[in-house]
Order: sequence, then C-alpha cells, then structure tokens
Amino acid sequence: MTTTASRPQRKKRDWRAVWLVGPSLLLLAVVIGYPVIRAIYLSFQADRHLDPETGMFVTGGFAGFQHYLYWLTQRCMTPSGVVAECAPGQLSMDFWPALKITLFFTVVTVTLETMLGLWMALVMNRAFAGRGLLRAAVLVPWAIPTAVTAKLWQFIFADQGIVNSLLGTTIHWTTDPWAARFAVIIADVWKTAPFMAILILAGLQMVPSGVYEAARVDGASKWQQFTKITLPLIRPALMVAILFRTLDALRMYDLPVIMISGSSNSPTAVISQLVIEDTRQGRFNSASALSTLIFLLIFAVAFIMIRFLGADVSGKKQGAQR
Repeated sequence: MTTTASRPQRKKRDWRAVWLVGPSLLLLAVVIGYPVIRAIYLSFQADRHLDPETGMFVTGGFAGFQHYLYWLTQRCMTPSGVVAECAPGQLSMDFWPALKITLFFTVVTVTLETMLGLWMALVMNRAFAGRGLLRAAVLVPWAIPTAVTAKLWQFIFADQGIVNSLLGTTIHWTTDPWAARFAVIIADVWKTAPFMAILILAGLQMVPSGVYEAARVDGASKWQQFTKITLPLIRPALMVAILFRTLDALRMYDLPVIMISGSSNSPTAVISQLVIEDTRQGRFNSASALSTLIFLLIFAVAFIMIRFLGADVSGKKQGAQR
C-alpha cells in the first residue's frame, strides 16, 4: 500500500527568472524584432511605380523577389513577370562591388586589429609602474566619436596634409581608389584596435599565473609559453572579440562616408551606403530588401564563427573547463 510520504513530490517551478527577464525580452522583441519583420515584409512590396494600364503612379502591391533579383543579378522584372535588363533610371548602384569592398575592409581591418590588439593586451597585462594610466590612454581613440575620427583623418590624409608632408609625396588619399581604401583601413584600425585590446586583456587576466611559473620551471621559452599556454587559454575571449569586431565591420558606414564620400560610386562605397542612397531616392522597399540581405550575411557570418570556429558567446565552454 502506497503512502502519501512515499510519493515523489513535484518541484514547484520557479518563475522569478521569467518575471525578471521577461520584460526585457519583451522590450527587445518590440524594439528589435518588429523592425526586422517590418523590413522583410516591405522587401516583398513594390515601390512607387507607373502603372502601364492606367498611366497613374501607384504605391505598394506584392512584388515577390523583384527587389532581391535586382540587387543580386542587377536585372529587373517587368510588370508581366519577365526578367530583362533594367531601364537606365532603374540601375544606379552595384551590389557586388560594394560587397567586395565591404568584405575587403572586414578581412583586412579585423586581421590588423586582432594582431595589434593582442600585442597591446600582452603589454598591458604586465606589471609595471603606470599600467593603469596606459590602459586609460589606450581607450582614448576608441572613445572618440566616429564622426570626429573621420574628420581628423580626413585632415591628416588631405592633399596638403600631414602624411604627404612627412612622406614628401603627392598621393591623393581621398580620391585615388586604393589610396582611399587604405586610408579608411588605417583610420579604422587606429580607432578600433583598443577595443580589441581590452577584450583580449580580459581573457589574459583569467589565465592563472601559476601556469607560467610551472612552464618556466620546466624550461619553456617565451614563445612556447605564448603558443602552448596563452593562445589556447585566451582562445574563447579572442574569438568573441573577433566575432564582435567582424559583425561591426560588416555594418561599416559612417567612417568611409564622412572621410571619403557618401556617393554610391565612391571607391570606398560599402553595402550600408547603398541602403542609405536607395532610401534617399525614395525606394524604401528596395532598401528593405538590401537591408535583409545584409542581415542574412551578418547572421551567416555569426553562425559560422559560433558553430565552427569556436566563438563562445554563452560561456558554456569555459564553465565546462572549470
């Protein structure tokens, strides 16, 4: 005969976490989720166009994948559904060249910022007089607003600016295609490398000092300590820093626009510039389609880095190691 005491008692569900986190999640769903869903919806709607049957301008209507087709193939769809070459007024911006420039900026800047940030973090991790002052000074470039940084480097790279004066050259840094791109890269690395350094420094300070003492007793060189101890132990923090910086670089906009040019035909035009340019021309639904493509690109990059490259954004791997 089963008694009441022998029956397993059900644990009451603790809803305190839900009540604490729920309002924030709801607010994020409204502030972030609604614009994303709205942009996807608008990307399938037609822009203001001339109806060939009535001869009147109409707004809206289902357009299918017309906007995506325009951006990915640079071809347009006629009202009857036939894919054809775009009219002269329809084709004004190229998606693929802007994507190549964006990926070029991302790969080069993130690589340079990672190497420079790692070196800066290793220096700031040492014990020496004035270490706190150095850490504060390193953050100054990152704390300066991007618009101010762009104008500062625009002045430095002017035709009669500091760089040409020091080098004795006449390079047109803001008009020559490759010179303008390298000028943007230098300015971006100067501004964002401290951000990488601080994130990597946080990972370095989690490494126990006893590990290095044991390695020195065993006769390990400085290079062996760096490759066999430092890099493996800071890998989670390093990958998170690279992930954050990569996603930020893919959304680059204000630095090349203010420093070089806001035109979509600029040698430093990135995909975010095409969205703004399309919006200014009144093609809001087409701009929504391009925004959706950028969102999918950033999502794919984040998924690859988290799933296959080991970016531990949740902290589960570090918790498991402990």
